[in-house]
Amino acid sequence: MTAKGGPSPRDRRPLAAILAAETISTVGNSLTLIGVPWFVLQATGSAGRAGVVAFCATLPVVLSALVGGPVIDRLGRRRVSIATDLICGISVAAIPLLFYAGALEFWMLCVLMGISGFVATPGTTARHVLVPDLAERADTTLTRAASLFQAASSGARMVGASLAGVLIALLGAEAVLLLDGVTFALSALLVAAGVRGVRAAEPVKNATSVSLATYRTELRQGYSFVARRDRLLLAVILIVMLTNGLNQGWSSVLLPVHAKENLGGATQLGLLSAIFGGAALLGALLYGAFGDRFPRRGVFAAALLIGEVPRFVVAALTDGTAPLAVTLAAGGLAVGTLNPILTTVMYERVPLELRTRVAGITTAGCQLAIPLGGLAAGLLVDGTGLVPALLLFGGVYFLATLSPLLFPSWREMNRETDREMHSVQPPPVSSSGPSRPSAPAPEAPAPRPSAS
Repeated sequence: MTAKGGPSPRDRRPLAAILAAETISTVGNSLTLIGVPWFVLQATGSAGRAGVVAFCATLPVVLSALVGGPVIDRLGRRRVSIATDLICGISVAAIPLLFYAGALEFWMLCVLMGISGFVATPGTTARHVLVPDLAERADTTLTRAASLFQAASSGARMVGASLAGVLIALLGAEAVLLLDGVTFALSALLVAAGVRGVRAAEPVKNATSVSLATYRTELRQGYSFVARRDRLLLAVILIVMLTNGLNQGWSSVLLPVHAKENLGGATQLGLLSAIFGGAALLGALLYGAFGDRFPRRGVFAAALLIGEVPRFVVAALTDGTAPLAVTLAAGGLAVGTLNPILTTVMYERVPLELRTRVAGITTAGCQLAIPLGGLAAGLLVDGTGLVPALLLFGGVYFLATLSPLLFPSWREMNRETDREMHSVQPPPVSSSGPSRPSAPAPEAPAPRPSAS
């Protein structure tokens, strides 16, 4: 409120800072996504070892997400975002520094990637759950803010992939990882300077004492909401869990091996990733402008099928860059609509009191299969060859895309609107667990399908 009792003035700076931090952080993630597998393939020549590194990097993500929600609330979302970015930057930059010193061992690479994965998820969760508050502060709709957030990620992925391909070709994969460390530091600086004075970013003031029993109660409330109170939320977690695992196998093993063996190298890998990211950026922007005119469930199901499955088949049956580039352009345009849809639906359905706790649980659930995706892809390529691995992954993906059309819980995706969301207050949460909101509430995290 202002001094005269009127509404608070519009302030877009915190939302802009979060969008900028997400952009820079995603650029860094894209550098790692391409740089680390290429580094391992160059150093060892083994797709299986590339899969092991991917497993070590992603398993801690799940573990930290499972238990991190209450911790983020206690420490504050701003502090968590800053601290985790700094730790990630140090761990990633240590890889090329140890390599230059001649001291890097394979187990060190696995440990450093594990540290980065463990601390990255709380920081990402902290930024995501701030979006509804910052959208309200900026006087913009939740759908538009969610689409901007996804657009920032997609655009950054395009830039990062292009930059990674060029830098690997010119300077080597180790230079890419050094630049990645710098991006984490910049992201931390943006959040530190731009997200000040936002109550939702500060530690939650709670009358209850800090104890293991309190922590278990808070964690249990989040699990109860996900497992028992919302069938659509559970369905979303399950499908994103499976598709994220398949996407990890594609991005960390299948596509790098395909680029190395059949497409000419890292430059083509970066080009293809950039095309996909650019198309996804356009898809997110288009959905932000026109998405409210169409039923969410239909758009989501169509985009999942068109955007994800064809790339596996085209990569398996062709060796040229052009067919896969066209496929990824069309697929990226469709995939760009997925995260804005999921983000908006999830923000609508979870009450304020449970936002961060449910965020950690949904993130963990959605990422549960990611460690296995990269590991399975690496072992399949070493054991059966690239083409059978691509076709097997594509077939499983096709089966997953059918679930929004077959299961009735997905019908609830079309029931929420921004107007309803902002007109209803969330119910209080009792000590025995959350009650299902009688109408949608404006606070929830979004489990996001990872882009390829």
